[in-house]
Amino acid sequence: MNAQPRRRPRAVRGRYAPAPTGPLHFGSLVAAVASHADARARGGGWRLRIDDVDAARARDDAAGAIVATLARHGFVWDGEVVRQSERIARYDAAFATLRARGVVFACTCSRADLARSPLGAAGERVYPGTCREAQTRARAAGADVAWRMRVDDAVVEFSDRVQGPQRQSVADDVGDFVVRRRDGLYAYQLAIVVDDGDDAITDVVRGADLLASTSRQILLQRALELPTPAYLHVPVAVDARGDKLSKQTHARALDAADPVGALLAAWQFLGQPPAEAVPRSPAQFWQHACSAWTPSRIPAVAALPCPASFA
Repeated sequence: MNAQPRRRPRAVRGRYAPAPTGPLHFGSLVAAVASHADARARGGGWRLRIDDVDAARARDDAAGAIVATLARHGFVWDGEVVRQSERIARYDAAFATLRARGVVFACTCSRADLARSPLGAAGERVYPGTCREAQTRARAAGADVAWRMRVDDAVVEFSDRVQGPQRQSVADDVGDFVVRRRDGLYAYQLAIVVDDGDDAITDVVRGADLLASTSRQILLQRALELPTPAYLHVPVAVDARGDKLSKQTHARALDAADPVGALLAAWQFLGQPPAEAVPRSPAQFWQHACSAWTPSRIPAVAALPCPASFA
């Protein structure tokens, strides 16, 4: 019997995909540091992608400011910066594939229709399946419909590199989920899956607030016959009220005058080993970070308090 050829492992490749809704803050930096260090420590590539598929939320001035802030903090990415708004044709093609395979359906339900649906474990309204079999009525509504991924009784299991084994009954916690909105824009879940597949991303490192959406992305990967990357979800930074740092909670923008201080604070937040000598520049910080990165030291919790000076 002829021996089967060994499949060569994929080269490590990570990515960071911020939404251009405002300036980067400490919570943004934590996720970026973890992603960049994780890829570079293993000799891998790292891509920068601007998540601006939701045009209503994107700010024209934010993308350039994000790129400049990352450069000031010593991040180095491979290739050109990718913008989701320039990749709509790829999402169109993926959506067409889902329709051809019969795994999505049109939905005329409004937010008011779904307001009485129960909350799932992830804190989201669980779609009750109203339009799942009502294709004639949904199609009659023309373009003013959302499109949902049919989840049936799917249970998704995976092991997060920090948070450990995960198991989610998508039907019970979320239900059939939106992949294209009523306004014609593609949902985050579909766009991110297509992007990661096209970029051959092997490792997704991001905040634990996105852990609950991972099962939906894995279902889409399977439906589109895309590989599933490894996942690592780091704790999110929360303020004194316990709210995640964000534009909505008025999180403080990173101080342009002290990039090293911010990098060191993010490194400590992630539980990583300190350098023997305090770095004097972002380059010195990254020289240490890429040799000392230890994922097993990251606290396996969903959230941690942000240092007061960055809240």
